[in-house]
Amino acid sequence: MVVTNQLRNQHLLWRSGFGPKAEDLSSLSSISQKELVRKTFKDSAKRPEYIDVAKNAIDGVVKGFADAGKIQNLTKEQKQEIRKQAKEGLKNLNGRWMEEMINGDDQLREKLSLFWHGHFSTRIINVYYQQILLGVIRENALGDFKTLLREVSKSAAMLSFLNNQQNRKQHPNENFAREVMELFTLGRGNYTENDIREGARAFTGWGFNVSGEFVFRDQWHDSGEKNFLGKRGNLNGDDVLDILLENKKTAQFITRKLYRYFVNEQVDEQRVLALSEKFYSSGYNIKALMETIFAADWFFDQKNIGNQIKSPVELIVGIRRMLPMELKNPDIQLLLQRVLGQILFYPPNVAGWPGGRNWIDSSTLMFRLRVPQLMVGGDEFNVKPKDDDDQQMGMMEMSEMKKEKGKMAAMNKMMAQNAGATIAWDVYLQNFAQVEKTNMIDTLTKTVLQRDGVDKNLLLNYADISGRDNLVKSVTLALMSTPEYQLC
Repeated sequence: MVVTNQLRNQHLLWRSGFGPKAEDLSSLSSISQKELVRKTFKDSAKRPEYIDVAKNAIDGVVKGFADAGKIQNLTKEQKQEIRKQAKEGLKNLNGRWMEEMINGDDQLREKLSLFWHGHFSTRIINVYYQQILLGVIRENALGDFKTLLREVSKSAAMLSFLNNQQNRKQHPNENFAREVMELFTLGRGNYTENDIREGARAFTGWGFNVSGEFVFRDQWHDSGEKNFLGKRGNLNGDDVLDILLENKKTAQFITRKLYRYFVNEQVDEQRVLALSEKFYSSGYNIKALMETIFAADWFFDQKNIGNQIKSPVELIVGIRRMLPMELKNPDIQLLLQRVLGQILFYPPNVAGWPGGRNWIDSSTLMFRLRVPQLMVGGDEFNVKPKDDDDQQMGMMEMSEMKKEKGKMAAMNKMMAQNAGATIAWDVYLQNFAQVEKTNMIDTLTKTVLQRDGVDKNLLLNYADISGRDNLVKSVTLALMSTPEYQLC
């Protein structure tokens, strides 16, 4: 595929967001990359609207029983009610955030928020705490990493997930200190087991109340001298974070991870080192780093275009942006996430989703090719997601697993009846009104795909040639059902 101006702009929109909106397609061949980059950052400049699905702090209080370690004191009925409320709340939070990704103009902010959501991975049942953490991530996604790290580290969701509520002097819990270094800052191999032990001592006393507010409990804090990464003193949690941020390995680790996510999984180490130096010198300014990446000529090199496998969320959101639609049953998005292996707020573990080729196996690839037809109601929904206790946050008992299997048949039937979407085809079709019919398939291919490889004759087999509009509709859905569409 020739690297045209349109392809470069589509590349930018897929990497800085979730692909082009139907309304934007007609302008992509003429607008310059410089102008589009400027617009991308301008659209994400304002403070995001807080997503609020938990009615009030009382939701946090009720569900806080579970995260405060008191769930064993509840009756079976109380536990069931807590889990029911939690699942419903997280489902609503999931849906609201998906709508922001689909319809929001602040695409870069939401894309970076999805990245940070995987980087600062948490899996707890408390929807109120999860909601607060999402707000912190979205608000600071384009700010400075120092503030983001500190705010996330003091969030009830993270402290709960990594057991720091139980981290007390004489009985330190090392989970939080270990993951702060391994996953959030330095990366594995850049600290010792002694650093973990000393870091855990520094974080003693860090906790939260049932309203999700950070609380430092001095009586639980170890005030003795500590030796952390070569620094000695009566260190506390903030001191540890400062020491980690002073270490250039943190800037390198974060820059490398952003490069893999936004540019190419095959890392150019010299380029990452140069970018990380600027990142470090800027005071960990995320916006400045992303501006440098998106403004670089090398970002638009052919080797960086169409080389990444879309995550399940990117796949679903991308389809809905290009084909504006109203789902008859929005719950289909949650089931699609589950089948494809990425449920928002349910990461597989503390390391988040591994991404890349891990998104694809023999079963998920075949299902991915059916997603466009499933969403518009042109295919029968008949799948059984794997039993994954990780994605049920460790709470699925054997009896629940049996019930889950029984539910799937009913769910498949329900989805088959309600999956059909109402697509605003006119918004999409107007982009091709002036295209000659003989050039239509080529034009659609260059618009929908970021990679060559689809046989034109094969597309003709799926094309409805009964009319111009039907041709555009049928070929578009056929292109979205190809292996090439899985790449961006």
